[in-house]
Amino acid sequence: MATKKNRRSWLAAEVKALKASAKAIVPAGKIARLLKRTEGAIRQKALALGLSLNSQRRGKGKKKKSAKRRA
Repeated sequence: MATKKNRRSWLAAEVKALKASAKAIVPAGKIARLLKRTEGAIRQKALALGLSLNSQRRGKGKKKKSAKRRA
């Protein structure tokens, strides 16, 4: 049987680091390793704070090349 882990409350410094990382377009997985929390916990807290972690749609993602049409 799996044991339950105790939930850790978010410290002000962790929230500040999460906000700074989200603004710098750092992927959620890297933020999770930085803060030693799960990626799910990072995404849930970001959602609660109204932060976007979707790095593909926020600037540095790969842009699709438009297909040229021939007349």
